[in-house]
Amino acid sequence: MKDFWNQRYSGETFAYGTEPNQFFKQELDKLQPASILLPAEGEGRNALYALQKGWQVHCFDYSESAKDKALDLIHPSGFDPDYQVCDVLEYRTEKQFDVLGFSYVHFPIDIRYQAHQHLLSFLRPGGKIIFEAFSKSQLGKPSGGPKNLDLLFSVAEVKKEFTGIRFSYLEALTIELKEGLYHVGEASVIRFVGEKGN
Repeated sequence: MKDFWNQRYSGETFAYGTEPNQFFKQELDKLQPASILLPAEGEGRNALYALQKGWQVHCFDYSESAKDKALDLIHPSGFDPDYQVCDVLEYRTEKQFDVLGFSYVHFPIDIRYQAHQHLLSFLRPGGKIIFEAFSKSQLGKPSGGPKNLDLLFSVAEVKKEFTGIRFSYLEALTIELKEGLYHVGEASVIRFVGEKGN
């Protein structure tokens, strides 16, 4: 899969566009700038938006091409985020973040629960999560996302994998995507906003 993502991110065109994910933008705009971790950040569209809004941004992806593309996008605006290249379970930091932002982060099913719990360990008590990903109803739709049902989400799986989170909003819904080349058209997604308990 790493080769797949390196290839996808190696083209001149930004695979998912340069504008932030709309749900991420909507929810981030409700918060005062603080520190945020963006796992599997890809080409940096959400990171750039957060930086422009005054956030302290840390992010990672396991694709080297993703980081190169992200810095190509971000550096002209004068920012230099902490962007690591690593697998999710290898990510380490001493920081405790105020927000975790997930935009279409689909980890392999055999590590997904562990990966989510690992990332939650870097969220401070009372910290927020902003999450959007494809639901199991997305399978077969041409608007993007994994082609394997196990990589997609159900509401029940979200509740199980994000233990210790108080959900202020959690919904499976159909939206219209227009994000670059690969997220285009009607899509079935799950969105949530949550807060880590003390």
